[in-house]
Amino acid sequence: MSLSRCALFLPLFTSLACAGTPPVPTPAQPLPTPESVLAKPRDGAPPTPLFPVSDSYHGVTVVDPYRWLEGAGPEVDAFITGQNEHARHVLDALPERARLEARLREVLSAQTVAYSSPAYVKGQLFAMKLEPPRPQRMLVAVPLGTSQRGGKVAALDNLDNERIVIDPAALDDSGKTSIDWYRVSPDGRLVAASISAGGSETGDVQVFETATGKRVHEVVPGVNGGTAGGDLAWLPDSSGFYYSRYPRGEERPAEDKFFFVQLYLHKLGTDTATDTYQLGKDFVRIAEVFVDVDDNGDVLCQVQKGDGGEFEAFLKANKPGSTWVRLTNYEDRIVQFFFGPKDTLYFVSRKDAPRGKLYRAPRTGFAIDGAKLVVPEGQDTLVSDIWDPEVLLVHAASGRLFLNYQLGGPSTIRVFDLDGKAKPGPDLLPVSSAGGLTALGNEVLFANGSFVAPNGWYRFDPASKTPATSTVKTALSMRTPVDLVAAGVTVTREVATSRDGTKVPVNILLPKGAQKGQPIPFVVTGYGGYGVNIEPAFQLLRSVLLEQGIGLAVLNLRGGGEFGEAWHMDGALTKKQNVFDDFIASLEFLVQAGYAQQGKLAITGGSNGGLLMGAVITQRPDLVAACASFVGIYDMLRVETEPNGAFNTTEFGTVTDKAQFDALYAYSPYHHVKDGTTYPPTLFIVGANDIRVAPWHSRKMVARLQAASADAHPKLLVTSFGAGHGIGSSIDQVVSQNADAFAFLVHHLR
Repeated sequence: MSLSRCALFLPLFTSLACAGTPPVPTPAQPLPTPESVLAKPRDGAPPTPLFPVSDSYHGVTVVDPYRWLEGAGPEVDAFITGQNEHARHVLDALPERARLEARLREVLSAQTVAYSSPAYVKGQLFAMKLEPPRPQRMLVAVPLGTSQRGGKVAALDNLDNERIVIDPAALDDSGKTSIDWYRVSPDGRLVAASISAGGSETGDVQVFETATGKRVHEVVPGVNGGTAGGDLAWLPDSSGFYYSRYPRGEERPAEDKFFFVQLYLHKLGTDTATDTYQLGKDFVRIAEVFVDVDDNGDVLCQVQKGDGGEFEAFLKANKPGSTWVRLTNYEDRIVQFFFGPKDTLYFVSRKDAPRGKLYRAPRTGFAIDGAKLVVPEGQDTLVSDIWDPEVLLVHAASGRLFLNYQLGGPSTIRVFDLDGKAKPGPDLLPVSSAGGLTALGNEVLFANGSFVAPNGWYRFDPASKTPATSTVKTALSMRTPVDLVAAGVTVTREVATSRDGTKVPVNILLPKGAQKGQPIPFVVTGYGGYGVNIEPAFQLLRSVLLEQGIGLAVLNLRGGGEFGEAWHMDGALTKKQNVFDDFIASLEFLVQAGYAQQGKLAITGGSNGGLLMGAVITQRPDLVAACASFVGIYDMLRVETEPNGAFNTTEFGTVTDKAQFDALYAYSPYHHVKDGTTYPPTLFIVGANDIRVAPWHSRKMVARLQAASADAHPKLLVTSFGAGHGIGSSIDQVVSQNADAFAFLVHHLR
């Protein structure tokens, strides 16, 4: 399954992992004499000078004492160095760290093999493969034979003929270059891959021969980025491709180089400077562009306005004289299109249907009003994720529709014929996640896993009459020596009640021997944003904490999409406080229900989940024994001044709107740190190359906490160089960062 775009990175517990080039830093300027320097922080951190800057928002004056940490220059470098030295002094002295680092390295370097993002083209199955100790995922290919019956794809019972197509370590032996995504040409001979370095997600597209792995043709620059992501779709004859293109050279002012993405066409063997413009001159500044081409050469371009789930769509038929035709506008609430057979389009609509419904319409003369309702809105949520087109499959070979549904955290796959009549679907694990729908000849490949069962890849035969033969596990399934079931880990799904009465699902993982009514220390995580679904997922890292006798809780908070768009919007914009209320209520529930030990609740999260961490420790510091926050957002009044922050205004809001400013200022963690308050031990971890969330958020937050805290609890900041938001991190980087976080949390839970 593809990675979702938003400001996504959930360390430790849920890997999902918003999309280029590092932001232009504020120019280094001489700092004036500081107005004041606080006394040395009680936790032993180096003191940080204050250079207050005042801003006025709708008549409200807000003073920012650490604005200078948003910039660059020797003073900021000295701050980063001093914080790293202080953090290393504290973290390296923790008695648990060496042991936990060794265990993490053992677990992550074990004989674990995991496949993701499969694609079946011309008798070959391509997939991304993670195989430690290799530092990054590789692209591999497996030639598939056919069985004796109906030319059906074989069962993938072994991968003996697997070969490496792209190994990032062969491109960069530092282990810090990664594949963002790949697209195989229709003839199966070539693959175009976005390649980025240092966790930057700044991807130029390189083309490789699938048979030899040799790089061929020209590099196409500026296709993927950390603000608007990137996409590419091949022409049917494999002679070139459509692609998303960021501004080049002097096309835009420097402040716009991460915006105004457009659609271009590149023909192989030509200079990329002569590529043909297609669409985008009239797109909004924060447009995110997605493109698809069907076997007949029709081209579909879908455009999202920032990260808020509003889309417009365009179609260009592969006929002489055809031009681009607008299909929908943002207000139509059509959130995803799919090519269907016989000149049709299927699309998911949320117009008056927050849980989604599916329509079909002819491409020629497309009209929303003339579309046929195929699958109406139901009790469960029809999943739509433009960053993950594998959530819905129009499978022409079998005349079936495969739809992914959310059940409030767990997910399922339901099967219909092309007119919406329900058909038998695959067998799935209980309380699990399912998706990754991929056409595999006459069959369908899909993924299924749970909190305790590693992700398995299964083939499903829609024509089979017997359940025992319809769903078959393949050799692509994750192989790992870690067995949480054998280790005695149990999973319970409970419900907490939020402040306004909303019921919030709480997924609880208990180590062997633990049970309700016998409280133990707990680590709790959540996300709650962008309509992202937090599904059951097997995570190797979890096993290390469970081995320590620590319980884990994964929350399905408002702001996600687990119960549809209404659930998402009830935790977005001016209602964001609901997410924090849900998390706090879940913490209280774990104690009241007898799962967690009073005073032994640690919390962790990343990115939008880092904002959640900041809000919880500033609103209810008394509930938290320790916090580890990765790549978080903390200054909600300044977030939109960074490139990717502008894309997030559709989710968080903007300070230019009075009501949205009031909401942002009411919970902004940085602005709610109070002098003389006792705050829990807190560790901030950031990557120096992060484009999704600027590292200065964590700099400012840690400085403010260190200065304000009335306690000696450590407030630490670790900045990792050669790393970004977490996407593309090497195994060494993952081990190091999580060894810090785990040792910190475990130490303060003892």
